[in-house]
Amino acid sequence: MLAIKLQRIGKKHQPSYRIVVQEKRTKLNGLSREDLGWFNPLNNKREINKDRAMYWISVGAKPTPTVHNLLIRTGIIRGKKIAVHSQSKKVKDGAEAEVKKPV
Repeated sequence: MLAIKLQRIGKKHQPSYRIVVQEKRTKLNGLSREDLGWFNPLNNKREINKDRAMYWISVGAKPTPTVHNLLIRTGIIRGKKIAVHSQSKKVKDGAEAEVKKPV
């Protein structure tokens, strides 16, 4: 199954990413089918080839949640953003766990 993923490039503490089409289960620096663009989170600049991204999505490649949100932000696809970070568990008011004190 093909996926549109971010592939990290750049130096230490200076991340930059390529947006690539790869097999879903390949390693991060494995062979990619096609390079669709780039994304730099430090200055929030990006460039994505819209035609090729739409082609790969139409063929059946699924973007990862982060790439999905990036494609929505650039206006290539429409829809809701996906929550990427896990949400913290909230403790209910009356269900606090009691801690036993040693006697």
